[in-house]
Amino acid sequence: LAKDQGREGTKLGIGGVTLGQNFRTEAEVDAAFAKALSVGATALKAPEKVFWGGYSGYYADPDGHPWEVAFNPFWELDDDGNQILPDAPDAD
Repeated sequence: LAKDQGREGTKLGIGGVTLGQNFRTEAEVDAAFAKALSVGATALKAPEKVFWGGYSGYYADPDGHPWEVAFNPFWELDDDGNQILPDAPDAD
């Protein structure tokens, strides 16, 4: 995770997590990243196309917590931005 964030070699520590937010388009990712930086976040990795087919970047909030902003073309989001999970197969 640290390597993906552009912080290779950083000790993340016990309980280290990355908060994430998904968006409907690459443009929304870029806008969220820019907004975060404008209010005091530190860029870790600018949004870019990634190997799995999506688009993502990372920043650290003023308290140092890393955040991922991402667009996943394989996920559907509802009107509130929540991921819509596919129905589970029937267990017979």
